[in-house]
Amino acid sequence: MRIAVTGSSGKLGTVVVRELAAAGHEVIGLDVAGARGAGFVQTDLTDYGQVVDALTAVQDRHDGFDALVHLAAVPAPGIRPDVAVFHHNIAATFNVFWAAVRLGITKIVYASSETVQGLPFDVPPPYIPVDEAYPARPESVYSLVKHLEETMAVELVRWHPETSITALRFSNVMWPEDYAAFPSFDADARQRKWNLWSYIDARDGAQAVLRALETAPAGFDHFLIAAADTVMSRPNAELVAEVFPDVEVRGELGIHDSLFSTEKARRVLGYEPQHSWRDEV
Repeated sequence: MRIAVTGSSGKLGTVVVRELAAAGHEVIGLDVAGARGAGFVQTDLTDYGQVVDALTAVQDRHDGFDALVHLAAVPAPGIRPDVAVFHHNIAATFNVFWAAVRLGITKIVYASSETVQGLPFDVPPPYIPVDEAYPARPESVYSLVKHLEETMAVELVRWHPETSITALRFSNVMWPEDYAAFPSFDADARQRKWNLWSYIDARDGAQAVLRALETAPAGFDHFLIAAADTVMSRPNAELVAEVFPDVEVRGELGIHDSLFSTEKARRVLGYEPQHSWRDEV
């Protein structure tokens, strides 16, 4: 496939571009910054005209796309003022989705967020391990936008039943060089309680994108995407007892198993995380 990847210069985007190309796809990045070349088109995604033009055809770069991976965003709360986060992220996602639908691009995979689950869990989750079964619980403007994006996707596929939109609720994205800091987390269980001690290796994030492009049917669905383990050396039972003693435990916690359940992504998409910080440190 020829695939457009927005946010191609970001922490996850750079790895997604690399892994999709390694899988044999033609990939063109769309971002406000990036390396000049045949695989990149500088695009302001908050400008709908630029988005339509970039997805339609660009000189000798391409003459249209088979699929779209939308990763571009202000990537977390607190980086910019809340109103700037809202205006930027909702506009960029609407522009990208609307242009894709208008141009007949029927395969869309995009970055939602673990924050939709209720992060930073100052209000504890309804149960542990968490999964996609309970309603969205946005606790920040950033997360609110992610929830609204998912709601928008639901309606777009209702209007256009041939379209597939897959929301991947990525956990905290990590590169191998980030793992040196992980052993220090054991000293304070509350330092990383905000996402139940979860993370995702960028290479496994790229795998999830590829699986969704290959297998997701028409319609909308959302999936938690995390590593198979936690960021901690301390066992899960000890962590949960200390930080979330009153939260219902559903099923087995495992010793270091991720407390973000990826069972749905494994079952539906064939996602299978391969990378752990324990192999790098």
